[in-house]
Amino acid sequence: MSIRYIAFSGGVGGAKLALGLARVVPHDELLIVCNTGDDFEHLGLRICPDLDTVTYTLAGRADRVQGWGIEGETWNCLDSLAELGGPGWFRLGDRDLATHLYRSQRLREGSRLGDVTAELCRALGLASRIVPVSDDPMATMVATLEGELPFQDYFVRRHCAPVVTGFRFVGAQDARIHPELAAALASPELRAVIFCPSNPFVSIGPMLAIAGMKEALKATGKPVIAVSPIIGGQAVKGPAAKMMAELGMPTTALALAHHYCGVVDALVVDEVDREHLGPIRDLGMACTTAPTLMNNDADKVQLASTLLEYADALVR
Repeated sequence: MSIRYIAFSGGVGGAKLALGLARVVPHDELLIVCNTGDDFEHLGLRICPDLDTVTYTLAGRADRVQGWGIEGETWNCLDSLAELGGPGWFRLGDRDLATHLYRSQRLREGSRLGDVTAELCRALGLASRIVPVSDDPMATMVATLEGELPFQDYFVRRHCAPVVTGFRFVGAQDARIHPELAAALASPELRAVIFCPSNPFVSIGPMLAIAGMKEALKATGKPVIAVSPIIGGQAVKGPAAKMMAELGMPTTALALAHHYCGVVDALVVDEVDREHLGPIRDLGMACTTAPTLMNNDADKVQLASTLLEYADALVR
């Protein structure tokens, strides 16, 4: 395996670009790395939302309206659980449950999360290489004015309502970079690292918090390119813009560039944010514009192709 491109992804937004990249990059040259800070135990099962969203998306099974879960899902188990008085706040569909049951059993048997992910990908007919950022568990905690909340409590149970004041990534400093990711980062074949348009705080942030990750990225000597999830002052999906505002940051691509300074070499912003090109470049960060809103598969492929061309230009 000679990995040339590494894509760091969160859930729905990241999965869109991951799909585009998987369509234009040969499978053995692309490594898709998923955030595991969202992972948690629920109903005795290990739930890995970002891994599953990316896997379902690339397998053509994701719900195309929601962006997460499985197309044509049914909810009989969840409905029955609610009748029994059980927790129904985190929606697990009947078909989706099979993934969590399989993963949880394999982990109890002693398998590593990355190995189980590979097994699930093969079962779904995926040639793409998708790995967790680490086999070791970690958890994103969201500090709010109402106290600290586990990420899924904040995101799903509370619908992102509490005002955010910060983040803590439990276990990140003890987590080890996934072996395939470590090898890819050290490979002379590597051309670029891409941060998909995922939430910078709770999708990319946990992955950067892993011990040695920032140093490994810098040591590649290859461009680290981030795609802004902020378009015209708004997040396409999710609470990124809300979080920025609550943390006292302008909800702009320029503020995102400040946040990524020292880690990211180049930022791709939407064409509507062209006014930020100069100020971002003044930070010492390369920057270009592209249509970053991905409404369909053609948009995803186009953005992926544009990114690869930009990466090649930066390498030269």
